[in-house]
Amino acid sequence: MGNDKRQPHFTELVWESTEQNVAIPPRSSSEEVKEKPISSNKIKSVPESTVQLQLWDLEADVKEPVTTTEGEFVKRAKELVHHKETTALFIPFKSYWPTYGHMTGTQYRWYFYWRDEVRQGRFHKTDLSYIFLHVYELINGVGWEEPPDGYRQLCDLWEAYREQYKRLDQYLGNWIADFSLVHHLDVRLTQMVERSRGLAGDLAELELMRCFSFSPEELSFAGLTVMSDYDISKSKFYIGEGKEAVERYIPQVVALIDAFVTRKHGMNLVQMFPPSDPVLRERYLFRSAVYDISLYGYSILVPVVRISKSPPLRSLITRLFRLTENKLRELMGYRGRLKGINVDAEMDELITRYLQREFRKLEQEQKGPAVVIDQEKLQQLQADSDIVRTLLMVEDTSDSEDSTIISEMADVITEVESLEEEERSHNRVTGFVSVTETVWEQFSLALSPLHREAILLLSQEGGLLSIQKLSAASGTMPELLFNEINELAMDILGDLLIDGEEISEEYVPMLHYLMR
Repeated sequence: MGNDKRQPHFTELVWESTEQNVAIPPRSSSEEVKEKPISSNKIKSVPESTVQLQLWDLEADVKEPVTTTEGEFVKRAKELVHHKETTALFIPFKSYWPTYGHMTGTQYRWYFYWRDEVRQGRFHKTDLSYIFLHVYELINGVGWEEPPDGYRQLCDLWEAYREQYKRLDQYLGNWIADFSLVHHLDVRLTQMVERSRGLAGDLAELELMRCFSFSPEELSFAGLTVMSDYDISKSKFYIGEGKEAVERYIPQVVALIDAFVTRKHGMNLVQMFPPSDPVLRERYLFRSAVYDISLYGYSILVPVVRISKSPPLRSLITRLFRLTENKLRELMGYRGRLKGINVDAEMDELITRYLQREFRKLEQEQKGPAVVIDQEKLQQLQADSDIVRTLLMVEDTSDSEDSTIISEMADVITEVESLEEEERSHNRVTGFVSVTETVWEQFSLALSPLHREAILLLSQEGGLLSIQKLSAASGTMPELLFNEINELAMDILGDLLIDGEEISEEYVPMLHYLMR
């Protein structure tokens, strides 16, 4: 990087302060930089009259605007935002803080060919420095019109190249989180935190608070482990055969209990067990990136709620971890149980019923249909058989050719009857037994208005989204509604009405009974 190697790089210097939009000194300055000592006091808002921290002494009579490497980079990036190359050869490129001036002519052509391909969703193999250069453009506001589009492009780059370059996880998780914070995007932070530095720190707390407050169905297993005093990673069941089931069902159980509590008490878990007040935390933006701080400031103050430190909520999550593991041990035939688990009886019963239903559904999916019936062929044969039966009733069929035809048609009847019997047998085996009108009317009467509305919404296009809105408005969640409906269906119809997140296909024609 030329003379830059002998000078401190601005974005690598960490300054503990509450000032934002700090003035940037020229790189040519030779003054020694002294780091401001860290204050142990609680962060306070900075008065408007506070003078910005000056990292280098600037002469009072300087009238020309201060220019920086980062500022020049952004200016050049805006000039080249629409530049593209139609074709180019890949040329290796290695640079610690890559900018346009570090590339040769052939590297320059490859970059703009590759960038255009990436914008169209084609991620060719390339060097890490090219990727970082494009990331620098995006975090500095170049290459997108609306912040959600910039966020999407950053995530796509990360997803496309993280397997090839593990170093991306060290940077992009935090940079994308910074991007979402400065642009006030309501996005999930779990994946970013898990991939970058593990679920710990302020980002983890922000994500946990978001999920418990608004989207409990988005809670992750890794995130919830931060809130549990039970170290499940040491469990023999988890280490062995139960790992997949534990990681799949524990977040679902916590979301289920949150919905249950909301429905019963009119408040969710985080409202029942409120954590301490938020604390303002200073977060330095886009550290170690080529980033112009005149865009969004040097740092931002983020209110962080330490939800993982709430004793009553931690206690409940710990017990749900242990209880869910016990239920899974029982369902999977694992010997031995965890002792001393004390939870509400209603919660225990709800979790038991939910997991039993999920395992029953999973078993059905794994078994698959016993017989596959070609419905189109069956309908055609049924139509042909009606004609054959009519012809067989004709008395004068002495012509040998006609006799042959009728004999062949008789075989068709036999095949139809065989297929019909096969389908009836299939229905008996899989439990898809037709039920009478009386039974369906009985089922309809057993449903609550909320259940009935949920079923009818689910049978329509885009039904799942409508169910989510209905559940939120009713203080419950889709999984809980589906569980309640299926319990009634099993008792009255003898089968599950809802398979996964949709109405079982064979029961769709019967839904008109629910509209009466």
